[in-house]
Amino acid sequence: MSENGGVLAETFQIPFAVDLVAVGVGSLQGALFAAGFKRLDLLGVAIIGIASGIGGGFLRDILLGIAPATLTVDHYLLVATGAAFIGMLLARVLHKVDPVITLLDALSIGMFGAIGVTKALAMGIPVVPAMFIGTVAAVGGGALRDVMLNIPIALMHVGSLYAVASLAGVAVLVLLQALGSDIYVSGLICVIVTAAVRLLSVRFGWSLPEQRALSRIRLRRQRQVEQAIEEALHTGAITLPQELLDGAEDDGRDRDRPAGG
Repeated sequence: MSENGGVLAETFQIPFAVDLVAVGVGSLQGALFAAGFKRLDLLGVAIIGIASGIGGGFLRDILLGIAPATLTVDHYLLVATGAAFIGMLLARVLHKVDPVITLLDALSIGMFGAIGVTKALAMGIPVVPAMFIGTVAAVGGGALRDVMLNIPIALMHVGSLYAVASLAGVAVLVLLQALGSDIYVSGLICVIVTAAVRLLSVRFGWSLPEQRALSRIRLRRQRQVEQAIEEALHTGAITLPQELLDGAEDDGRDRDRPAGG
């Protein structure tokens, strides 16, 4: 990365055939997902599959203000359409090899993320927005799929890490570029990190905490305080639960601790 705003001299590139495979895997997964919905006809499932495959790259190029790469040649739409129909027609067979598809999908989002962030940096986009664009490129297809199906966007709800996996990968790539690493080495490590985080989250059920879980902790403490006050009004003595006492001691220690570090 050079000093003039973090502009890259080149972008992470993958062989065209591998790029098509990544698009095909995205379309395959999208069609498999859509095939489980009732009242969707063949065309509807195919469109969902195509959007899943090319959506990330399409959104990336729209954000960068350039012509979408997927519309510059015939191959992308042809592969996405073919993969979508395969996913729709062979859904039962493909579900039996779901771990393989999950692995390919994890590698695909890593590649889309690496291409997206380096493409943004090469155009002079600052680091943080470039990381955002890289993440959108990785997960945009799934988000577009959910919008078209009129269901809650999966990556915004509790579940296996998806956007976080991509963000971890592009962050590592940006860090390696800042340290002067070769762009292809950085891109490869980005793909590996993204795929590893994604697959480990699926294997061990990792997810970000649900925001309501944090609210429940505060609500429980508030109810305990209210209960203690009500009891004091009847008995004349205040007895706080040990959990609240421990929390108060922790708060006191935090206030006494010097700032920083």
